[in-house]
Amino acid sequence: MFDRPSTSARSARRLGIVAVWIATFAWAWGYILVKWSGLDGLHFAMFRLWTGAAISCLALLGTRRRLSREAFRACALGGVFFAADIGLGFSAIKHTTIADVAVIGALAPVAIVIVSARRLHEHIEGRDWVLVGVSFVGVAGVAIASSGSPSWSPFGDLLAVGGIATWSAYWFFSRHVRERADPIVYFASVMVAAALIMTPTAFLLAGVPHWPAARDWLAIVGVALVPGFVGHTLVIWSHRHVESWLSALVTQCSPVVTVTLAWILLGESLPPLAIAGGAIVIVATGVVLVAAARRDGRADLDEAAERVS
Repeated sequence: MFDRPSTSARSARRLGIVAVWIATFAWAWGYILVKWSGLDGLHFAMFRLWTGAAISCLALLGTRRRLSREAFRACALGGVFFAADIGLGFSAIKHTTIADVAVIGALAPVAIVIVSARRLHEHIEGRDWVLVGVSFVGVAGVAIASSGSPSWSPFGDLLAVGGIATWSAYWFFSRHVRERADPIVYFASVMVAAALIMTPTAFLLAGVPHWPAARDWLAIVGVALVPGFVGHTLVIWSHRHVESWLSALVTQCSPVVTVTLAWILLGESLPPLAIAGGAIVIVATGVVLVAAARRDGRADLDEAAERVS
């Protein structure tokens, strides 16, 4: 007889899914603020990481946690992956459309789903596999629709493709370390390590930066606080309670929100194909989540019946 998750585990899983949804909407604002800023991608990443490190250290003090040398050593590799990811992503957003960067980045959740099934032995229903594929088709539709935009660039798209590997590496490393590290301590370690890596990289590849203007600082702090601290801490916390493939599928909705925000706030085009693709992503993800909720609900009823009998 196989072991089923307890009621408390299923409740934590539902709460974890809510946390991933909040993070998904928080992350959607990141590219908007980067594009809005006048800083180039690498310099923005450098200032954002040091700001994020300061916010994380304040969170450590406020929650009476401490960052030990042992914890930093165990978590620092996540900072290397994270620095590479935002360096590529923020640079890509300065060379091509927000839609392309966001949507190409949605390939990473697809890679995470596949690796989760093969390497982590997470069980994925056959219908869920189909819906993951349908969701990706919707994401591809958004990318195709934006490829004719004047701000589109193949170099920017290439940088975004590189981010697929760095984000996937960061995701799985975070899931591995999360089993033994507090989420706030882990993210503080990531921010400090990433800032230390990004600073010489930005100086070497982009030169000495000008001091950011007030508008730039607003974007930097906004990215560090909302998509950064709030979004990443929630997802890091959820790793213990939600399967990687399901979390990854939820985060595929982030490009849809980002493209919509870019259309509303920055005036980027939103063709009918992009609208249709976004709708496909939302519907496919919703069907998977509803099916998962029903399975949990049946498990709750079965457990209650066993207790009564």
